[in-house]
Amino acid sequence: MPPIFDKPTVEKYDYIILGGGSGGSGSSRRAASYGKKVAVIERHPYLGGTCVNVGCVPKKIMWHASDFMEKIKHHTEAYKISGVDAPKFDWKTFKPQRDAYIKRLNGIYHNNFDKEGVEFHNGLAKFVDKNTIEVTRPDETKYTLSADQICIATGGYPIIPSEDKVPGANLGITSDGFFELEDLPRRVAVVGAGYIAVELAGVLNHLGAETHLIIRGETVLRTFDPTIQETLTPWMEKTGVKIHKTSHVVKVEGAKGQTLTVHTDKGDSIEVDTLLWAIGRHAMTEDLNLDSIGVKTDAKGNVVVDEYQNSNVPGITAIGDVQGKALLTPVAIAAGRRLSNRLFGPEKFKDDKLSYENIATVVFSHPPIGTVGLTEPEARKKYGDAVKIYKSTFRTLYFSMVEEDLKEPTVYKLIVVGPEEKVVGIHIIGAGSDEVIQGFGVAVKMGATKDDLDNTVAIHPTSGEELVTLR
Repeated sequence: MPPIFDKPTVEKYDYIILGGGSGGSGSSRRAASYGKKVAVIERHPYLGGTCVNVGCVPKKIMWHASDFMEKIKHHTEAYKISGVDAPKFDWKTFKPQRDAYIKRLNGIYHNNFDKEGVEFHNGLAKFVDKNTIEVTRPDETKYTLSADQICIATGGYPIIPSEDKVPGANLGITSDGFFELEDLPRRVAVVGAGYIAVELAGVLNHLGAETHLIIRGETVLRTFDPTIQETLTPWMEKTGVKIHKTSHVVKVEGAKGQTLTVHTDKGDSIEVDTLLWAIGRHAMTEDLNLDSIGVKTDAKGNVVVDEYQNSNVPGITAIGDVQGKALLTPVAIAAGRRLSNRLFGPEKFKDDKLSYENIATVVFSHPPIGTVGLTEPEARKKYGDAVKIYKSTFRTLYFSMVEEDLKEPTVYKLIVVGPEEKVVGIHIIGAGSDEVIQGFGVAVKMGATKDDLDNTVAIHPTSGEELVTLR
């Protein structure tokens, strides 16, 4: 097993990173590749951050399980596959199998650090001054590390309403707690309308839990294109999710491990076994002692940075979720690598930085969503009447054998502007959208026009061909 360091190995490091998640890993390893002495301080005894441990990776594994379960339950008869009469998902035995895979990933992260010369220090980090970090180890012993360049990459954590605002709120769990569940709850209420709420509600619903989704508005995913919202919301309801619209939780009664009653301002009283809050995240900056060195943060605790990831204090930078922009794992990695290129790389990288425009992303809903660029309201606000919409609504070939009531919707939407019809937004929902959007994300980033798509020969029969045949 590679070492976990418990003291400095040099008087001064070239680079210290607070946080061993995706951003910290990407930035540290890139800096080490330039021969720099790098230390990463991580509060947990394992690496990988939110994505590996309580985010993207275990979430996608659970999505696969729920997607597979859905197909077995509803599609085997259509495809004349027999002998699958009463499928059951065994959460209790699946969880340790999933956790073992995550532990293996933790080991891969650690081995990569060791192989590339990045030091892993396990403990809580706190600024002493702008060049010095105090590390408090799990056994409460302390030591300091120093560097001229220090990057904050501590990420964030899911929030729960205060007991003052929602009495009994602490009886609920967050997305972190979802991955600690030892068994599938029989009844669950998820609060929130963002992608985390949608994804976890979908997983729970398709694995067999009675699932309630409590949202403040009329639709889920309110920051996404309206076509996405208007397609997914009714389909979630059709597949069994009980959506409580324009609702706020006002009180929770019960005790942990027992039945909870979730009360809303609409007068609903929802009895569940598990309450899951998915109402947002807060930057993990409270314990870093940033005030003492004058680093500016916003109301959510995010470190305020410029386009080069610089804070207002020279030598202190921030990447990933802690800087509050585009809270996505690949964004943190890309920003971290470019930051190290600029700080430690050759002359050609002296102005290297990440562009936060046209970042493709997906939602692992049922069906999945892919999106890149501007939504239609954003495009119309920016370009006015120059906006033109191309849209196709269809059913994928897979569902041709499935009875009508079970056919998932698929909608592909292309947003273009100007006489040259430059593509400024693509929004797709339907089976395979999570894979399709990656390639089209490249096209949007390169400034593709509708003509470029039209001049691309379609691959048939696929869903993706719709985007190069729209009329």
